[in-house]
Amino acid sequence: MTNDRFYTRTFALVACLVLAIALYKIITPFLGPLIWAIFLAFLLHPLHVRLTRRLRNRAHLSAGLLTFGMLILFIGPLAGLSAAFAAQVSDLVRAAQETLADQTASNVFDLNNVPWLNAPWVQDGLRSLESLFGIDTTDLVGWLRQGANQVLHWLASMGGKVFLGAIGTVIGFVLMMFMLFFFIRDGSEMLTTARALIPMTEEYKTRLFDHVGAVTRAMVLGTGLTALIQGTLVGIAFLIVGLPSALVFAVIAVLASLLPFGGTALVWIPAAIVLAAQGRWGATIFMVIWGAVLVSLVDNVVRPMLVSGRANVGTLTVFIGVLGGLAAFGAIGLFLGPVVLALIIALIRLVLEVRRVETVAAQPVPPAPSPPPTP
Repeated sequence: MTNDRFYTRTFALVACLVLAIALYKIITPFLGPLIWAIFLAFLLHPLHVRLTRRLRNRAHLSAGLLTFGMLILFIGPLAGLSAAFAAQVSDLVRAAQETLADQTASNVFDLNNVPWLNAPWVQDGLRSLESLFGIDTTDLVGWLRQGANQVLHWLASMGGKVFLGAIGTVIGFVLMMFMLFFFIRDGSEMLTTARALIPMTEEYKTRLFDHVGAVTRAMVLGTGLTALIQGTLVGIAFLIVGLPSALVFAVIAVLASLLPFGGTALVWIPAAIVLAAQGRWGATIFMVIWGAVLVSLVDNVVRPMLVSGRANVGTLTVFIGVLGGLAAFGAIGLFLGPVVLALIIALIRLVLEVRRVETVAAQPVPPAPSPPPTP
């Protein structure tokens, strides 16, 4: 009897492992669209519940309307932004290559033509660099050129992936929209089935699912929406002062705002330096005030308002999750990475809590004190 049970369990385990590998092989080509569809369906679920109630419990109609709405959103504004972004990246790279080929074509990289570099304290600093480390302005110019060239070539190779990410191709986009309909319509049943497979008590399941939902919404609203607002403000500032490729640097600002250190200052401070190097002091002051006050105000005021009452995601979790998620999953990884790490941390905490409860329960109960002797 014992051997039969052992072989049964072994066969079931091996079969599950083989089927899991086969399933992974099957869905790997569509992993990006699949993750996008699940993510969007999760965000649209509260709206789907309310819309289904208004449509007299016709879930298929609600799912169809929401899917059609997302289709219009993606095909319209997002497609236009993607095309404009790719065009601006191409123009920026071409202009930079022309500038870098001829150092006299622009004052940005010609440090000898920068007015404030002729100030005595700056000249003293440059002479100190040359005497201590053998670094002169020619070396600085070369480093600036090399760094700018590498950054712009990276933008040229990665620019097309920023907006569309895992969707990538038209086929992937169609698959995402097709799967989105079913995830919206049948998402509750799928979630109930997945919940039943988790070997936990109902209390821990509820806490785990609530935590994942809170973290996801906190990342989308508190981090994603804040990043979009900050990137938009940086792009508007570039348009106002007349700097080129405003959309490109707005996207860079969106990505930079997700970093726990530096943030959008990594974009608007170099822009202010470029403006100062061109002698446009009014535009420089405007860029500094706009970035230090208005853009930073969004991070310090709007973000807490959006995240209020939701899960608090640690800075290190966001940092590792954003970079690792972006490398592993593309654009969707900006949100998926921190959510996965937060889920792992939540599982570890639940396991530790269960072990602590079991340890306390396993301790012997001390005997009750004996009553005092009767005189």
